[in-house]
Amino acid sequence: MKKTFYLTLIFFLLLFSAIAWAEKIVSMDEVVVTATKTEEQRKDIPNSVITVDDIDIEASPATSIGDFLGGELGVDWRTRGDYGGAGQELHIRGMGADGTQVLVNGLSINSPSLGSADLSKISASNIERIEIVKGSGSVLYGSGAMGGTVNILTKSPEQDQTDLIINTGYGSEGTYGVGFQNGMFVTQTLGYYLTANTYGTDGFRDNADGRNKDVSLKLLFDKGNAFKLSLYGDYIDRDSGRPGPKPPEGTQPFSVNGVVIYNGDSGSLLNTVQEEDKHFILKMEDVPLDWLSYNFQTDYTDMVSNNYSRYYSAFTLGNLPGSTTKVSNQVQGFEGNVTLKPFDGTTILLGMQYKDYDWENISTTLDGYGNATTSLSGTANLYSTGLFSELQYRPCKFIKGSIGIRHEKHSEFGEELLPRFGFVFNPFETTAIKFNTGKHFKAPTPNDLYWPYENWGWGMGAQGNSDLKPETGRHTDIGIEQSLADNKIFLNLSYFTWDIEDKIEWVPDASFFYRPENLSTYEASGFEAGAIVGPYQNMTLSINYTYTDAKEQKPGGAKRQSRYTAKDFFKAGLTYWFDFGLDLTATYRYTGKRPAIYAADTDTEPTQYLSGYDTLDLKARQEISENWSVSVQVNNVFDESYGTYVETFYDQTGTGTLSQYPGAGRSYYASVTYSF
Repeated sequence: MKKTFYLTLIFFLLLFSAIAWAEKIVSMDEVVVTATKTEEQRKDIPNSVITVDDIDIEASPATSIGDFLGGELGVDWRTRGDYGGAGQELHIRGMGADGTQVLVNGLSINSPSLGSADLSKISASNIERIEIVKGSGSVLYGSGAMGGTVNILTKSPEQDQTDLIINTGYGSEGTYGVGFQNGMFVTQTLGYYLTANTYGTDGFRDNADGRNKDVSLKLLFDKGNAFKLSLYGDYIDRDSGRPGPKPPEGTQPFSVNGVVIYNGDSGSLLNTVQEEDKHFILKMEDVPLDWLSYNFQTDYTDMVSNNYSRYYSAFTLGNLPGSTTKVSNQVQGFEGNVTLKPFDGTTILLGMQYKDYDWENISTTLDGYGNATTSLSGTANLYSTGLFSELQYRPCKFIKGSIGIRHEKHSEFGEELLPRFGFVFNPFETTAIKFNTGKHFKAPTPNDLYWPYENWGWGMGAQGNSDLKPETGRHTDIGIEQSLADNKIFLNLSYFTWDIEDKIEWVPDASFFYRPENLSTYEASGFEAGAIVGPYQNMTLSINYTYTDAKEQKPGGAKRQSRYTAKDFFKAGLTYWFDFGLDLTATYRYTGKRPAIYAADTDTEPTQYLSGYDTLDLKARQEISENWSVSVQVNNVFDESYGTYVETFYDQTGTGTLSQYPGAGRSYYASVTYSF
C-alpha cells in the first residue's frame, strides 16, 4: 500500500507541475476507426482509447512494440524476458492475453491454437499508427476481444512523396538489426510500400539466441476520391533457442554422452523453436453516396510452429529422449461492413464476418538418440459466422448513445448472442464522460478441443475436450477524458470491472492425465489515471498509473489474486529536444509484486511471489544532416534484476525446483538511419 500511495503522489505532483508549462496536447477531435469500424471523433467514442503514431514509436527507447505499449493505461506487457525468441503478450486490465484481440490492418494475428498474439514478431519500423480500444469488443470483433482490441495500422504510400529509409544497428549481447523501407506512387493512382528487416541477438543466457526476418508489401490503388483498393502481405521467419528458467544458484553443467543438457545459466541448452507466419489482406472501401459507405475484406493467414525438445531420462536408452511438435494453422476469412447515415446524428453499421480454420498438430516422440519413434496427429476444421449491427445516435451536441448486438455461430459450440451498450455525455467541447458495457466471449481453441491423445506412461497423459463451452462474461467501464487550458493538457480517468465464467483450465486427474474443462471463474476491477502534457520549451511529458484487482477462483477453491497480475503499474515518459537536432527520451516503469505459485486451490497466499521492480530506459537521437541520423539507447539502466514467470526446473536426479525466468538486464544499442 505504501508503494501505491507514493506512486499516486508522484503522479499528481508531476501532473500539477506539468500544467504550468503545457502548450499543446491531444485533441478531443482526434479520429479513431477501431472503436466503431467507422471514423469517429474521440469525444464520440464510449470506450477508453489509446492512440500512438510512428513518431511516438521512433522517439521511444523501447526494444519492441510490446515493450513500447507496456505500462500504458491498463496495458500489461509480459514476456519470458531475456532471450531472443521470448514471446510477448499484452494483457489489458488484468485479463489474459487470449482476451486481447490484436489486429494488423484489421486482420487478427492471434494464434488460433493459443488464442493469444505474439507481438515480438511485429517490426516497429512498418507501423504508422496503433489504436487500442479497451472494453468488450466482441460485438464487432468476435471471439477473444474481451479486454480490448489492438489495431496496428501499417504505413501506406503518400501522393507526391517518396519514402526511402535504411537503418542498421548493433548492441550488447551480439544484437544487430538491419531495416529497409521504400514507398511511393508509381503512377497517379497506383502506389506501394515495401519493408524488409532482419534482427538477431545472442541473448543474455546460453541458448537464448534469436533470429528474425520479415518482409511486407502494401499495394494501394487510389483514384483520389473515396474509392480505395489495397493488397497487403507479409512473411515472418523466426528461429530461436528456448533456455527455460534459470536453474538455482550453484547448479553445475550436466552432460550426457558429451552433450551438455543444462548449466547454471539455462535450464535447457537443446530446446529450440522455428516459426513461419504469412498474412494476406485484400480490402476495398468506398463512399458512393453521402449517406452510404462500405468496405469489404478477404484475408488469409498461415502460421506454422516447429518445437524441438530434448531432456534427460535415466530410463531411456541414450538418456536424451524428446519430441518434436509441429502445429499448423490456416485461416481464411471474409468481412463486409455497410455504414448508413439516414439522418443527422444517426449512424447504422451492418456487418458480417466469416472465418474458416484448418488446424493440424503432429507430435513425434524421439528416442534417447534423437531418432523418431512414434507420431501422433490431430486435425480439425472449424468455422464461425458473425452477424452484427450497431446503432449510434446523437440527438444533440451534449449526448450520444450506441447499442449493438452480434449473433455468433460456431461449428463446435453452437451460438452466442452478444449485446453492447454505450453512452457519451459532452457537457463541454473539451469533456467526454463515457460509459460502456457489453457481453464478451472467447471460443475454445483447437488445442483445447482437439489436442491428440498423448500417453506419457503410468496413466499420465493429455487429450483435448470437444465438449467445451465458450468462456463468457461482461465488461463495464466508466471514464472521463478532459482537455484543459485550451487543449494544452489531456487527462484520462476511468473505472472498470469485468468477469469471466466457464474459464477453460487444463486440469489433471489423480493419475496426472490432463484434459481441459470449463471450471474456473475470473474477475477484476480497477482504475486508470493518466495525463499527457504537450511541448513546452522543447519538452513533453506523459504519466500513467493503473490499479488492477484481479481475482481467480477454481471450483471449491478460494478467491485469490490472479497469478502474475500486479496490482500496481506506473509509467512516466519525458522527451526533450534541442534546436540543433538532438532528442533525449527517458521512460520509467514500475510493476508491483505478483503471485507466482499457489500450492493448492484453497490457498489465499502464494508460496512464491515475483517481486516488484522498476526500470529506466534512455535514448538519444541526433540528426547529422537532412538525411542522416544516429541514435544510442540504454535499456534497464540500473540493471534491475526481476523475474517474469516461474517454472519447475528438474535436474538429473529428478529433483524439481521452482525457478524464475529472469527479465532482460542492462543492454546497449546504437543505430544509424538514412532517410530520403
